[in-house]
Amino acid sequence: MPEIIHLQAGQCGNQISNEFWKTISEEHGILPDGTYCGTNPKQKERLDVYYTEGNNGKYVPRAILVDLEPGTKDTIMAGPYGNLFHPNNFVFGQNGAGNNWAKGHYTEGAELVDAVMDIVRKEAENTDCLQGFQLTHSLGGGTGSGMGTLLVSKIREEFPDRMLCTYSVVPSPKVSDTVVEPYNATLSLHQLVENTDQTFCIDNQALYDICKSTLKLTDPSYSQLNSLVSKVMSGVTTCLRFPGQLNADLRKLAVNMVPFPRLHFFMPGFAPLTSGASKSFRNITVADLTQQIFSASNMMAACDPVHGKYLTVAAMFRGAVSMKDVDEQMMNVQAKNADRFVSWIPNNVKTAVCDIPPVDLDMAVTFIGNSTAIQDLFKRVNEQFTAMFRRKAYLHWYISEGMDEMEFTEAESNMNDLISEYQQYQDATEDYEEDEDEDYNE
Repeated sequence: MPEIIHLQAGQCGNQISNEFWKTISEEHGILPDGTYCGTNPKQKERLDVYYTEGNNGKYVPRAILVDLEPGTKDTIMAGPYGNLFHPNNFVFGQNGAGNNWAKGHYTEGAELVDAVMDIVRKEAENTDCLQGFQLTHSLGGGTGSGMGTLLVSKIREEFPDRMLCTYSVVPSPKVSDTVVEPYNATLSLHQLVENTDQTFCIDNQALYDICKSTLKLTDPSYSQLNSLVSKVMSGVTTCLRFPGQLNADLRKLAVNMVPFPRLHFFMPGFAPLTSGASKSFRNITVADLTQQIFSASNMMAACDPVHGKYLTVAAMFRGAVSMKDVDEQMMNVQAKNADRFVSWIPNNVKTAVCDIPPVDLDMAVTFIGNSTAIQDLFKRVNEQFTAMFRRKAYLHWYISEGMDEMEFTEAESNMNDLISEYQQYQDATEDYEEDEDEDYNE
């Protein structure tokens, strides 16, 4: 099977990934020390997508852990899965990026990036058929956003024909850790628009809302928020990791989901999400799952799909589900909500089915939507960016690292272009004049 190399940058990226490795290790029957203890032969069949088999039957994740300060490394090493990772795949600086995108992208990060790329090359050489890369990072901090996007551009340069997908945590106003988040996020998006094939936009605010209103957790911890993200990540890659009735890999996903190269920002979702107390009262059916994934309360990006139109949608079903059921339910949704899908892309819902459910559920579904409503998220960041940039607030921190004001202006106009592109396709109707189309392509 085609292999994937996984990179995790910054504190947020490493914490999300920690949960992800925990989730998929449980699914494949791999213990925290890397030994296999599963009972189902299907668990072992495609382990090489994410793991390399080492000595004595120990499985090692094909992961590269990156941060500009040593604290994250110590936390991971001290955790239960600390011995799972290859010790040579840790690349950590000493100074930290101090929430400054320029430090991560130009100064501190640039010093470390060659060491990371050496490991990437080594991992790539050890694969039989490399499918692509996935990166987990946040867009609000310094390392995940600055160094994360630096890695993305280096990988794109060196492996132009491989898939590159990122799980990016977008800053949200209600859960904000730092003042300069809008700067970091705008500069990062400027890079992601050009260099990635797929970006899954995850939002702390949406995760908090899911934990509080749906899962009924009064004070959700970061590990609970991260486990939601890991459910989506493991769902997206299920069809690669297990044999299924209908397979979907990263490339198939991208071809079906990205109608225009710049519009590759997805809203992920997951179902079923139920609180512990109400679990025993629900019988989960395909109809129930389908209904849940299209509801705004299951989206992990804080923008309401009702405000936009779906360009494309993908749903990965897991567990003992019949293809007939899945197809019927998906057709029903499209028929009922025809006005929420753009009319000029026929059959714009892709489904994939895998027989193996997540560890604690009988069936589940992962949802990925390419909706024009995601412009809400960019607009929000853009408004905050403009408010600060107009006064040149905090700019000296970036300029002192060698950045130029023009870069901010470029990033801002790129963000505005992206927002207006989404809006344009949202307003587009079927009877588009051909000459308008030609103007567009120019």
